[in-house]
Amino acid sequence: MKQVLAIVMCFTFCISFNSSSAQILDKIKNKVKQRGDQKVDKTVDKGLDEVENGTKVKKDEDGDTKVKNGDGTKTKTDADGTKDKGQQMAFNSKYDFVPGEKVMAFEDFSKAEIGDFPTRWNTNATAEVVTINNKEGKWLKIAKEGVFHPEFITSLPDNFTLEFDLAVNPDWKGTHMAVNFANLNKPTDYTDYYHYVSWRGNHAVHLQFKPGFVATYPKAHSKLIAGNSGNHTVNNDVEFKVWDNGSNNFAHISMWRQAQRLRVYVNGEKIWDIPRAFDAASKYNAVTFGMQGSYGADDYMLLGNIRLAVGAADTRNKLMTEGKFVTRGILFDVNSDKIKPESSGALKDIANVLKENAGVKVKIVGHTDSDGDDKANLTLSEKRAAAVKNYLVKEYGLDEASLTTEGKGESELADKNPTPEGKANNRRVEFVKL
Repeated sequence: MKQVLAIVMCFTFCISFNSSSAQILDKIKNKVKQRGDQKVDKTVDKGLDEVENGTKVKKDEDGDTKVKNGDGTKTKTDADGTKDKGQQMAFNSKYDFVPGEKVMAFEDFSKAEIGDFPTRWNTNATAEVVTINNKEGKWLKIAKEGVFHPEFITSLPDNFTLEFDLAVNPDWKGTHMAVNFANLNKPTDYTDYYHYVSWRGNHAVHLQFKPGFVATYPKAHSKLIAGNSGNHTVNNDVEFKVWDNGSNNFAHISMWRQAQRLRVYVNGEKIWDIPRAFDAASKYNAVTFGMQGSYGADDYMLLGNIRLAVGAADTRNKLMTEGKFVTRGILFDVNSDKIKPESSGALKDIANVLKENAGVKVKIVGHTDSDGDDKANLTLSEKRAAAVKNYLVKEYGLDEASLTTEGKGESELADKNPTPEGKANNRRVEFVKL
């Protein structure tokens, strides 16, 4: 603005004030005013974009989604709501969660229309699919009490992992999200598996998740209850500091079942490790989500990026004996080689195997799904393979010379089914023994 005013002054002294010169000067002054108004409008628009619940969403080369802000920028934040910090991983070194080997169910709501309830789900209440400023993809916004049943999950094996993202509004008042593993005798039974009466004659595992108040109570409070023919075998409350309703209002929740054992993690912190949460003689065929009535009239929760996978891979045996280990547990930001924090357990697992076998040379191979441009996918897969190598060298001190990288893009699809689950299975990282 100062530079433009200087130009105006220059014209003032250099132009003789005849009628033509006066018209030129008026035009310059008007242009200065227009530019100033444009800057003000842009600032106002940006502020409005930040408070609106919804932004423009753009598909990227590998079939994921990217959020575009109203001012034209593409801002990304980590799972904890902070700004992008490059390759920094937020989860602590004790995070030992290893995702299952093959994706059974995947839901990012990418096929659902904004404002609609997703067609692959059922409910006795209401919810809608939304987008969020500065967050990737789409989310299910739940603001009313009820049960929400992903009907595409029809069986739960003895060994599975379940992951999802959960968030609350910044001025959240205190309700919780329930997650239930249960056995439905008929599809309509899902409505009973949110309330405590669900254990009448059935076995179920009921978990409650809620963050802490950032100002008054910095610890979150969650509960796990395991039912055994109507008798509660576990009733275990826990507190943690890794999730609140302030800048850290997004949580990544990971669950790992091995026979009767259940381990649960929130933002990288293990909050439960229950040896007999599941009943040994029972079958479980459903997952349901539920929210109680809110303490605040405007409270809501956001659910997204649900991933159910079967069987944690035997990393050591597959790599050293079979010569190849494939993982779908190393995840990246949209259209990026930035590794997500929840990948740290899978990276730690492979790093331990490589450290124990220091003389082994390994090729790291990146793969994408088939959405988007072939060339762009190839480049992206190369960058992601290189990012994994760099992380293993930097964080675990592995010999750089023993690791090579390659990107194959979409050239070797593991699953040709164009479903969300098929695409998730195609996005993977391979470790090949040389």
